[in-house]
Amino acid sequence: MTESTAARFHKEMTVGEAIAIHPEAGLVFSSYHLGGCSHCSINEVETIEQVCMGYGVEVETLIDSLNNLFADEE
Repeated sequence: MTESTAARFHKEMTVGEAIAIHPEAGLVFSSYHLGGCSHCSINEVETIEQVCMGYGVEVETLIDSLNNLFADEE
């Protein structure tokens, strides 16, 4: 994997960091029912992995979806 195609999101980054690096990251979280409604709120200081573990979402699947946000930019 070259530097330009390297993954930009990783499971150790916080939700807040993920949202800060791409404006549509929040939409990806919402599509997995993470933080999309009042009873599904997520804490921005939790890591992506922690959130996935808490809600039963496959972390690698979510990371792939987040990294696909950059596919149109390359």
